Amino acid sequence: MSEAKKPVLEGSAKSDYENYVRTDELLSLQKGPDEWEHRDELLFAVVHQSSELWLKLAISEVGEALSSLKKNDIRIALRMIDRVVLCMRQCHYALDMLEKMSPWDYQQVRRALGHGSGFDSPGFNGVRKNVPLLGKEFTRLLNEAGIDLLTLFLNDRKYEDLYQLAEALLELDERVILWRHRHFKVVERSIGAKVSGTQGTPVEILSKLNTFCFFPELWDIRTTITNYALDQEKNKSAY
Repeated sequence: MSEAKKPVLEGSAKSDYENYVRTDELLSLQKGPDEWEHRDELLFAVVHQSSELWLKLAISEVGEALSSLKKNDIRIALRMIDRVVLCMRQCHYALDMLEKMSPWDYQQVRRALGHGSGFDSPGFNGVRKNVPLLGKEFTRLLNEAGIDLLTLFLNDRKYEDLYQLAEALLELDERVILWRHRHFKVVERSIGAKVSGTQGTPVEILSKLNTFCFFPELWDIRTTITNYALDQEKNKSAY
C-alpha cells in the first residue's frame, strides 16, 4: 500500500474512508440474514435508518437557522432552511422503496416490528418540536419591522429578505406535508385503509393528520391576497 493510501485517522479499518464514516459500525446496525423474519427486513431497515440520519441533519440545520435568525441574519438562515428542505425530500423519495415490497411481504416484515411506529421516530418528533421555532422568529422579525403579513406580501421587493424567509418557511412546510402524505399512502398501499397500525392506531387517523401544517398563516395569506385583489377590482369598477 502506498503512503498516500495508508490510514492516518484513528480506527482499525483499512482505509480512512471507512474510519471516518465508521462503516464497520454503520453496516452492522442492520440484522443479518440469519436474523430475518423476511429478507425485506433489510430494505425496511435501510429506508428508516437512512431517513433518521437525514432527519438528524434537518434538525441540526434548523438549529443553525434559529441561531442565525436570533442574530437577525436572515440570509444565512435561508441557506440552512434550504438544506432542511432537501433533507425532507430525501426522506420523501426513500419511501418509494417501501412500495417495492408486496403487501404480503410487508406482513412478514411487520411481525418483526413489535410495537414499532413512525410516531416514535426521534427524527419525526424532533422536526415537529423544532420547526415551529422558526415561525416564532419570523413573527418577531415582522413585529420588529412594524409590518403584518399582508403588507409584507404586497411589498415583497421592499422587504426582500423577510419575503424570502416567508417563502422558505412555506416550502419547508409543504415538504413536510408532502412527506407525511406520502407516508400515509405507503401505509395504505401496504396494509390497507380500514385497519390498525402496529400500535393499534387506525390508518384513517393518519389521513386526518395530513391536514396539519406548521405555518397556517402563510397558507391563509394567499386567500387574503386574492380577496384583497378582488376588492381592488371592485373598487375600480365602482368609479
